[in-house]
Amino acid sequence: MEHVVNTDQAQAWNGSEGMQWARNQDRWDAVNDVFNGPLLDAAAIGTREHVLDVGCGAGHTTRLAARRATEGRATGLDLSAPMLERARASARDEGVANTSFTQGDAQIHPFTPDTFDVAISRYGVMFFADPVTAFANIASALRPGGRLAFVCPAEPEGNEWLQAFATLRDILPVGEFGAPGSPGMFSLADPERTVQILSEAGFEATQAVRVHADGAWGHDAEDAAAFLLGSGPGRHLLDQVGPEEQRLARRTLADTLRPHEKGAAVLLRSSSWLVTADRPAH
Repeated sequence: MEHVVNTDQAQAWNGSEGMQWARNQDRWDAVNDVFNGPLLDAAAIGTREHVLDVGCGAGHTTRLAARRATEGRATGLDLSAPMLERARASARDEGVANTSFTQGDAQIHPFTPDTFDVAISRYGVMFFADPVTAFANIASALRPGGRLAFVCPAEPEGNEWLQAFATLRDILPVGEFGAPGSPGMFSLADPERTVQILSEAGFEATQAVRVHADGAWGHDAEDAAAFLLGSGPGRHLLDQVGPEEQRLARRTLADTLRPHEKGAAVLLRSSSWLVTADRPAH
C-alpha cells in the first residue's frame, strides 16, 4: 500500500477490525444501508458520471453508485486490504463491472486532478488526521463544479447503539464517547465545524441535514448483543475484564436491547448528518 498518514486507522483496518468487518459485511450493511437512499439521492449521480467512494469499506455503496452510473464508473478508496478484497469479490459475484477499488489514504492519495464528477462516503470521512487537508485533496480529485455528499454520525446521544453500550459502564470500562469536534467517530458531529472545514478545504454551498433511521443489529436481543460485543470496541472492553463480568455484560446488554425487538430484528435508531457541498466551478 502507498504511504499513509492515518497510521492508527491503517493498523486497525488492516488488522482484526478490518477482518471483522469483512467477515460480517452483510450484518454491517443491515445496520447502515438505511442511509444509502438519502446519500445516493443527494449525490444525484448521472448515468455517465465518474464517482469516488471515500472510505468505501467492502464496497456496497460503490456498487450501488456504479449501478446508477451505468455508462460511467465508480471507484472505491479505502485503507483496509481485507475489506477491499471483499469488495472486489462482491463486485465480481454481482457482475458490477464498472467498479474499481484502490487501497490508499484519502488524505494524501495522489488523485489525478479533475477526475470525478461526484464523491460520496457512508461513514468513511470522520477519522482523518487532518480533515482540512483530506477534504482539500478530495476536492482536487473532483472536476470544477463537482459534488460531495457524505453521511457521518451526529452526537452520541442520538445513536441508540452507543446508549446501549453506556448501560454497561458499571460492568465494563466504557469511557465517555468523543465529543463533537474531537478526533474520532464524532469529529464531524458539529455541523457548523463541518461547514468551516469544508470551506477551508475549498468547497462551497455546504449544507448539513439531520437524518434518522433504524438499523437492524440482529434477529433478537441475544444475537444483537453478541454482534455488538464482537465488534472491535466490544472486544476491547471484554478483554479488560474477567469471564464473570463478560457473562454479565452479555446478559445486561441483551436485556437492554430486548425492548428494541421488532418482529425478527433488533432495530436501533441512528442520528446522522447528510452533508453536501460543491467544488467551485471556476
